[in-house]
Amino acid sequence: MDGLLFAKVLLLGLVEGLTEFLPVSSTGHLIVVGDLISFTNKGKVFEILIQLGAILAIVFEYRQRFVSVIGGMRSEPRAQRFVFNLLLAFLPAAVMGLLFIKQIKHYLFNPLSVALALIIGGLVILYAERRVHRIDVHDVDDISWQQALKIGCAQVLAMIPGTSRSGSTIIGGMFFGLDRKVAAEFSFFLAVPTMFAATVYDLFKHRDVLSLADVPMFMIGFVAAFLSALLAVRTLVRFVGNHTYEVFAWYRIAFGLLILLSWQLGWVHWDV
Repeated sequence: MDGLLFAKVLLLGLVEGLTEFLPVSSTGHLIVVGDLISFTNKGKVFEILIQLGAILAIVFEYRQRFVSVIGGMRSEPRAQRFVFNLLLAFLPAAVMGLLFIKQIKHYLFNPLSVALALIIGGLVILYAERRVHRIDVHDVDDISWQQALKIGCAQVLAMIPGTSRSGSTIIGGMFFGLDRKVAAEFSFFLAVPTMFAATVYDLFKHRDVLSLADVPMFMIGFVAAFLSALLAVRTLVRFVGNHTYEVFAWYRIAFGLLILLSWQLGWVHWDV
């Protein structure tokens, strides 16, 4: 592997991990950064595989919770309710993804669509943070099935690149009565079945292009995504204890405007 390719896969792995669980859209960042650095070496398959690194970061960080849930699924109502809520929240995106993902990837997976979604999402976050909150849920185990289903419907919006899966579920959770930290934690847990299913499905579709020669490239991106996602999750949990999500809203708006400005002035030739 040459040095330039190493730098590209390392950069994309870090981008995936740092943005996957923040409300800023990892898919949007990968599209923009991948386009900017002209990463065409099996880029789509690479992006799919490094998501596994980010997923495992969540499993590792909350390993005790996952072990207790798996151990208590047969007899503990709390564990059963938790699993039921995750599956219920997972279903809307699974159904809509199977129906519309081809059309969405064809028409919306480009930097300019991402820029617009980043800006609109940022404005939604600002509105969510400045409205009067009614908080009913202070623990993940207290989420009702109705709230889980509503959060799952909000997650459907994340099919639009630039919207952010974590952003739609976290802000959706806040709209539906969860406090800021609980909304973030439920978003993390929901990422596991959602991202795992999407990754397995996409890998099956692209199995013909996988090669043993690509293992070093994939492993570098995978490890970078795992470590950076672990850092991002731990930082976000601490951050939301004392801060709002407004800083992410302003970042989204600034980043989206920068993409549009660079396109309008011809600084960067974005793929449309």
